[in-house]
Amino acid sequence: MKKIICFLLISLAAVSLRAQLKTTAVCPAITVDVLSGRVNGLRITDNVAQVKSKLPCFTSAENESATAKCGGGVFYKDRDIYFYTARDYVEIGPKFKGKLSVPLMGASRGSLFKWLGNPKIKDVKWDAFTTAYGILILYYNSAKRVNKIQFSTQSTETIQLCE
Repeated sequence: MKKIICFLLISLAAVSLRAQLKTTAVCPAITVDVLSGRVNGLRITDNVAQVKSKLPCFTSAENESATAKCGGGVFYKDRDIYFYTARDYVEIGPKFKGKLSVPLMGASRGSLFKWLGNPKIKDVKWDAFTTAYGILILYYNSAKRVNKIQFSTQSTETIQLCE
């Protein structure tokens, strides 16, 4: 009986020795410079490791590979921003928690000329603008207000978006 109790006490002590304090990754405020195509200084062409090191609070990530969905990327679902690193584009959703250098989210379709000029391509639900780094695509809701932003180093002819 003493052996069983002693074994249980030692086992309990061994389990408690394994317990470690774990720190939570602290993510800095996310700032998107729409006109230069950067997020917290990260370039659109940066890889998964670079994005993860600069913004460590990602909700999911997938290494770049031919078998990865959309080629791989780093995703911040809680902040509504997604880095598709293999396809060199960033997507920002309507619930984005961060700061935009140009207040595009929620802006009306008719108010964008002062910041972006005329779009290269217009569609019923989106506009594509040429930028110094590539392309900026703005999507509109039924009220004709921006509700999604995508920017890429690609052109309108070469961009491959993830559906």
